Amino acid sequence: MLELLNEEKVFKDPVHRYVHVKYKLIWDLIGTKEFQRLRRIRQLGTTYLTFHGAEHSRFSHSLGVYEIVRRIVDLFEGRKEWDDKNRMLSLCAALLHDVGHGPFSHSFEKVFDLDHEDFTREIILGETEVNQVLRQVDQDFPRQVADVIAKTHDNKLVVSLISSQIDADRMDYLLRDAYFTGVSYGQFDIERILRVMRPTEDQVVIKASGMHAVEDYIMSRYQMYWQVYFHPVTRSAEVILSKVLHRAKHLYKKGYKFKLKPVHFYSLFMENVSLADYLRLDESVAMYYFQLWQDEEDTILRDLCRRFMNRQLFKYIEFNPMVQLKDWRRLSDLFEEAGIDPNYYLEVDSSSDLPYDFYRPGEEEERLPIHLLMPNGELRELSRESDVVEAISGKKRTDHKLYFPADMINDLSSHRKAKEKIKEILHLK
Repeated sequence: MLELLNEEKVFKDPVHRYVHVKYKLIWDLIGTKEFQRLRRIRQLGTTYLTFHGAEHSRFSHSLGVYEIVRRIVDLFEGRKEWDDKNRMLSLCAALLHDVGHGPFSHSFEKVFDLDHEDFTREIILGETEVNQVLRQVDQDFPRQVADVIAKTHDNKLVVSLISSQIDADRMDYLLRDAYFTGVSYGQFDIERILRVMRPTEDQVVIKASGMHAVEDYIMSRYQMYWQVYFHPVTRSAEVILSKVLHRAKHLYKKGYKFKLKPVHFYSLFMENVSLADYLRLDESVAMYYFQLWQDEEDTILRDLCRRFMNRQLFKYIEFNPMVQLKDWRRLSDLFEEAGIDPNYYLEVDSSSDLPYDFYRPGEEEERLPIHLLMPNGELRELSRESDVVEAISGKKRTDHKLYFPADMINDLSSHRKAKEKIKEILHLK
């Protein structure tokens, strides 16, 4: 029997109204230093530079995912397809699914070739407070939780609660990100979706009568990706952030003497990151260095940090490098000629999304489709019943932008010919 708290704890939440905690195990996990660290990591990275309200954290999102799963398993209780012995496994996996995220998440991962899922597993299985709490259930429980998050657990139904095309993770981040960015695109009827969810042996399915609520959810996700997650201004900030990190790493490897030794970055620069090093680095630490690096002797690092800290971002134009390869090479040469390092001031960024797909065996990422439970008990793949979803199924949309410092180009005085040719290619006035 799992130990209950003396009284239920609640977190006031702007999305779900309340997050309810009645198990001591969950309360103890929330109190671990590894989970509390998520308060210092934004859910949406650099998006706060585009949507000023987007200051919410991985901590609040993780609580939200936990709350949705808590509500789902409460609804499943008593159904023959659901074994309530999996309740705590589901709740812990929901709560901890993002515990391995680092500062600015995906930007850091790309520069330093990291994977937050690896660190999530290390936190759950390693010598951490999280692991100590999980082992209160039994010695194998941390591995069970890690396997659910990694999508390798034998119980596919529990995995689908956390990782599928209609899971608690996606439902929370769409609603939460829409709330904090102030947009309406991410809104959908979560109450309806939860009411029509049904457990099967392998996954959660949706009663056919709830199809329109799911259509709304999928279109909300589509709109959020293109209006918020792939916003070109946010991507400009990400480009500059990645250039800051690349420059700092390059300088360190060259033996450059920083005014303040970037000790928190040493293991990242040396590509030998321990879990302890990783956990010491959060966004408050990273921003401290960026603030100080504005006064470094290196002109490129100084300028990039000034741009990031003061939101003086790169401009952008539509640009497909596959089609405009000659322009790309010419721009790179002209930047060199004008004394602007193209490695740090010229970047093509591409974003793509596949809003919904059905099962395609053998492809790079096999996606478990959403199934509708028909009145006769048959399962039907969603796009076979929904004209709306069928219209976007399997259709990958990609957007390319070229980012550059328009102010530096306009300020060129001693390289007038190069300046004019650059402006012509970039269609600058």
